[in-house]
Amino acid sequence: MIHYPQEERNKLYVARCLLDKKITIEEGAELLHLSERQVKRLKKGVREQGDVFVIHKNRGRKPVHALPHEVKERVVNLKRSEKYSQANFSHFQELLEEHESIHLSKSSVYRILVSEGMESTKKHSRRTLHKTRKRKPQRGMLTVMDASPYRWFLNGMECSLHGVIDDAGGEVLNLVFASQECLEGYFELTKGFISQYGIPLAVYVDRHTIFRSPLEGKLSLEEELSGKRVNETQFGRAMSELGINLIWAKSPQAKGKIERLWETLQSRLPVELNLAGISTLEEANNFLATFVQQYNRKFAREPRDPQSAFRPLEENINLDFILCRKETRKVDNGSTFSFSGVKYRAMDQGKVVALVPHSTVTVLHSPRFGVKVQYHGTVYDVEALETLRGEQTVPKQKKQSPKTTTIPAENHPWRNSAPSIPVSYEESDREILEALYSSRLAWR
Repeated sequence: MIHYPQEERNKLYVARCLLDKKITIEEGAELLHLSERQVKRLKKGVREQGDVFVIHKNRGRKPVHALPHEVKERVVNLKRSEKYSQANFSHFQELLEEHESIHLSKSSVYRILVSEGMESTKKHSRRTLHKTRKRKPQRGMLTVMDASPYRWFLNGMECSLHGVIDDAGGEVLNLVFASQECLEGYFELTKGFISQYGIPLAVYVDRHTIFRSPLEGKLSLEEELSGKRVNETQFGRAMSELGINLIWAKSPQAKGKIERLWETLQSRLPVELNLAGISTLEEANNFLATFVQQYNRKFAREPRDPQSAFRPLEENINLDFILCRKETRKVDNGSTFSFSGVKYRAMDQGKVVALVPHSTVTVLHSPRFGVKVQYHGTVYDVEALETLRGEQTVPKQKKQSPKTTTIPAENHPWRNSAPSIPVSYEESDREILEALYSSRLAWR
């Protein structure tokens, strides 16, 4: 016995009524919500072929575009494997094309995995709506810089990824791994993208002490009138030497574009590093150049204005001597100076450079070149002469008197309930109490 769905039963009923002349063509078209031409074809088909005419011709046929069961099973097994288990659905679809030669749409991969009860590793949190800032029209007008501490390796090793993007199109300019967020990591990051693209007009950063002195904005009126100024950080000083405007963000939401970058990279980069067999920072930094190119091809957009605002780096500028730590020292009578517990003298092609006693020199130090000295605009090599720091003396320990325990007598007032005595506080104590009362940490 053939089972007819309700729609086909309705067509069959109307066709029989038409053949029995119980209704007209117009009435049949109204009942089935079809055109009169379709109803006439239905009547003719049932008269010539019988009831089977109303059966859809594709019933029982496998769809032309249906995926083979073997392909579905392979996709599910690959997603459950250790190799791809941490990849989100969208990234997994790209990896299937790149590494497994399985070409499926994202919707097909999503449908297959969801039908097996799987969930994407990508976090979908409810976002708070913020007022969006319009992107800059040209590349190089504004670059956004930040770092993200995270377990970037699937073996559990945690480190910090320093990154910089261009505001105009969201293009990643450079990425650098370091053991932690540090000045040297940002210097390496800056050197990498300036060497490739040029000098931007401005850099947008947060209020980390690497970029902004904690004393910024805390000077009193008397201190400002006396001429006291807050020293620039090492990074701020380097930006000033390069002619880059340093802008501090007032909130994490203000630099939301690079925060969105971290969200994407945290779901993709650990999987990519694992597939490449990378487990060290050195290997990861070498891998990042290729990864950045692939990322920009997928996610970066073209800016509104094709013109670039990056300034070319002049040939006479040595980035290593700018992107480093600089400190001033006084020259002694022996034409030497002290730095970090070591006495140095300036050298020029194996010859000692005569420094004017009591003059000021700038000491440059960096993991890239060690220690150098700048004198009258010229950078010289240095030679270590002696170590000034001696052996540290062990501080004398105070003699501790034996502790004695005194037990109060039975009739001691301490054992009885004493009347409450009003307590008075000094002014300093009052300030502390008020600070504690106003602090949110006091209520945790």
